[in-house]
Amino acid sequence: MRLDKLTTQFQEALSEAQTLALGRDHAYIEPAHVLTAMLQQPDGPKALLQRAGLPIAGLLAVAEAAMKKLPQVQGHEQVQVGRDLVSLLQACEKEAMKRSDQFVASELFFLALADSKSEFAEAVRGQGLNRKALDTAIEQVRGGQKAIPLNQKASAKP
Repeated sequence: MRLDKLTTQFQEALSEAQTLALGRDHAYIEPAHVLTAMLQQPDGPKALLQRAGLPIAGLLAVAEAAMKKLPQVQGHEQVQVGRDLVSLLQACEKEAMKRSDQFVASELFFLALADSKSEFAEAVRGQGLNRKALDTAIEQVRGGQKAIPLNQKASAKP
């Protein structure tokens, strides 16, 4: 996946996820790091998730519990993207293509997570994450617009 195809907000979340993983001595950046980073963003997807009926505190607790289970590696100064996160990022990119988005927006991470078969995704779904509610919330927030570069005007779907 090309990072330049991610929205700025999504890029910032991945960068913060890397910082979280490094600070906790984790060798890999995992979906729990990304979820935590997104929920800590002041202009992040919290409002969208609340619109979809998801409890932010519950999501953070699930992410924190998942991060506590990850192995720690001492003296490790570089982290890599974990296999589960790679799968989710690929699913995000496919979702963007289905929606004809020019960029991969952070809300697509939650759609990919809703469809994922991972243990972490199952725990997040236990907090109420489901694709239908997310799709509805995304449509309400986007108003039919696509994820496009900031210097282009968004157009509504036909």
